[in-house]
Amino acid sequence: MLLKDFDYHLPRGLIAQYPLDQRDTSRLMILDRKKKGIEHRRFSQLTEYLQEGDVLVVNDTKVIPARLYGQKDTGGKAEVLLLSRVKSEDTLWECLINSHKAVKPCHTIQFNGCLKGEVIEKREEGSFTIRFHSQNSLEDLLEKVGTTPLPPYIKRNGSGNGFDRERYQTVYARRKGAVAAPTAGLHFTEELLKKIGEQGVKIGFITLHVGWGTFQPLRAQKIEEHTMHAEEYEIDRESADLINQAKEQGRRVIAVGTTSARALEFATRKEKLYPEKGMCNLFIYPGYRFKMVDALITNFHLPKSTLILLVSAFATKDFIFSAYQEAIENGYRFYSYGDAMMII
Repeated sequence: MLLKDFDYHLPRGLIAQYPLDQRDTSRLMILDRKKKGIEHRRFSQLTEYLQEGDVLVVNDTKVIPARLYGQKDTGGKAEVLLLSRVKSEDTLWECLINSHKAVKPCHTIQFNGCLKGEVIEKREEGSFTIRFHSQNSLEDLLEKVGTTPLPPYIKRNGSGNGFDRERYQTVYARRKGAVAAPTAGLHFTEELLKKIGEQGVKIGFITLHVGWGTFQPLRAQKIEEHTMHAEEYEIDRESADLINQAKEQGRRVIAVGTTSARALEFATRKEKLYPEKGMCNLFIYPGYRFKMVDALITNFHLPKSTLILLVSAFATKDFIFSAYQEAIENGYRFYSYGDAMMII
């Protein structure tokens, strides 16, 4: 299977730079897999497509201020993006470093005078291992000196602002650890979730700390040769029991976002979801047979990405690409701050 077959042209003006003022006023495209039909709605109308007994599975990860701006010991500036903890150590992280001149092991980077990063090694994939040194906890310092790690297609003047720190976060985010938002969840409001609950729909919370690799374009020309970047996940017993019970009763399990879908599929064996935690590296592309997810709420994704491969596996490539073309023709807003679709 060739990567080039999952490319499409998107006019730059359709890449959303800011979210709408009200989260649930974004557009919602409904894709019916059986009828091959498409409807155009608003996200606030999501309740019309939910049924009593459905379980909506959301990813409650919380984005950390993972982008840092500092100065190297050689005098040059450096931008550091934290990707993931190394061996679960709070102070040792895999990072990306953007600097005018090459960064080498043993270089140090100072951030606002209160945090120092020691470059330990350069990794094969081009990232670096950095050990952070400070008198206070790294988590507290990130809140002070870090900025929101927006994707590169969202442009900002300056290093970031409080607006993105609040809006590039779901309203139910509670477990810190992601360096990118589970963007399908950005459309929900507290009021909409309350309305969904009153409808008899259950909410299941799982965690997958979204890494930067989820949104990176694939480099292997043959899809099967791609290796998925592993991400930390956890599913507790309460959520597993809720989801398993729904499945046993013939109710729908609706994943909010590709991250929720991957975690659910990764932790499902013999049609049962297991409460567990670990590292998820499941790569879903066309040909994959879904075991747990019955419907999917998701945003519009980058071409040649693992995310567009996943939705193509769920709804077929031809249907997804025809829907994307219709979205472009109708002026939908794309990517993280853009509009949504529900595949039923």
